[in-house]
Amino acid sequence: MRIVGGTLRGRKLTAFKHAAVRPTADRVREAIFNILRPCEPFNDVLDLFAGTGALGIEALSRGAGSAVFVDSDKAVTALIEKNLSTLLPDASSRVLRADVGSFLKQTASSVKAFDLIFMDPPYGDGLHEQMIEAIDNGGLLTSQGVLVVEASRRTELSPELKDLRLADRRVYGDTAVYFYKRCRELRNGR
Repeated sequence: MRIVGGTLRGRKLTAFKHAAVRPTADRVREAIFNILRPCEPFNDVLDLFAGTGALGIEALSRGAGSAVFVDSDKAVTALIEKNLSTLLPDASSRVLRADVGSFLKQTASSVKAFDLIFMDPPYGDGLHEQMIEAIDNGGLLTSQGVLVVEASRRTELSPELKDLRLADRRVYGDTAVYFYKRCRELRNGR
């Protein structure tokens, strides 16, 4: 796994075989950031179910001001910390070991909103809709923010929520990527 753009382009991320980690493929990450390009730069980024931290680190490489990484697995959060210390030792970032659902409930009332949120829950656990609704109801996205959700291509997510609207959906192999927004138009969006 490599960073595909920004100041760290071509640098390797440390990864490992872990049942709970399904890293976003380099080509999918590159496609995501190509779609997000008109919305860059993002200041505050949240990477939920962060795994290797590749999406949040990619955002930092491309100019994001800060990133928060959340995952419930101790080995996974240690891996993210290792990747950050190796690639971006001076980055404004936090790695939190926490249940994402609990984090969203606690965070909604206590932090500022994020410009970009990545969410890649385990496929088939039924968490996608629940987490998207928590983000929508918690006001965790800025008025111009974008939520990027990875799911199985067989998963159908709601196109419209209270404040969020589906702007785009792309399929890469078995992965579907959903882009929800409040304001800004995404490239090739609806």
